[in-house]
Amino acid sequence: MSKFSLRKLSATVAAPAVAGVVALSTTVGAPAASAQQLPSLQQLSAHAQQQIDNFYGQTRDQAWQTRNDILSQAERYTPELVPNVQSTVDSALEFVFPGLIAQKNEEARLAREAAERAHAHQIAEEKSRAEEAARRAEDQRRANQFDRGSCPADAKICVDLDGRRTWLQESGEVSYISPSMSAGMVGEETPRGTFHVNRKVKDEVSREFNNAPMPYSIYFTRNGHAFHLDDTNVDSNGCVHLPYNAAVRYWNDVQIGDKVYIY
Repeated sequence: MSKFSLRKLSATVAAPAVAGVVALSTTVGAPAASAQQLPSLQQLSAHAQQQIDNFYGQTRDQAWQTRNDILSQAERYTPELVPNVQSTVDSALEFVFPGLIAQKNEEARLAREAAERAHAHQIAEEKSRAEEAARRAEDQRRANQFDRGSCPADAKICVDLDGRRTWLQESGEVSYISPSMSAGMVGEETPRGTFHVNRKVKDEVSREFNNAPMPYSIYFTRNGHAFHLDDTNVDSNGCVHLPYNAAVRYWNDVQIGDKVYIY
């Protein structure tokens, strides 16, 4: 495509996008809206025009990133104008790179479906392991052979670090056994002793470790030790990792104040 064609595009398609983004700064330009200084009208206009002009000479992936940068800028200032800005910018993108939007939407759809299949497969495998563990536990309970180690009858959660086992108890009886678990690595061992649940955060992240996800967190110390969903094939920095079904079961059954015994 020639540069002349792109300039015609700027006049017929890109210019309204610039106007839309410029309108964002007009809407949010009140000085009391934020402590952060907003860009001037001229700066915002020039920046948006430059981004749209930059479609020319870019690869398809670079142009897609430019498009997303423009929409992010719009969302930052006035979300209600995003549909208008997106429509205009997408028209410009489609003109320069026909079929790119459909391609990226299809890639996103395929990625979502692959992730959903992988998640469903993981849940099915964990459910199967949990059911097998439950069957084994039931057999052991019937034969009164389940080894509770030194865990007291009034503990809600028991953890056998050396045996890499953890289970729930109800009224002194084993009520659930996690199919797997992992605990603290050498140098960052999970503490042993008697504790009590002090906090629960369902959608927790670890700020200490770059916002790593810690779903279904059940804290039992004031130093960040918790039971939570994570890969049980990997040792932790002190927490107790649980597979998905166990993490959900612990989350549903364990309450703040419940006793935790780790030995």
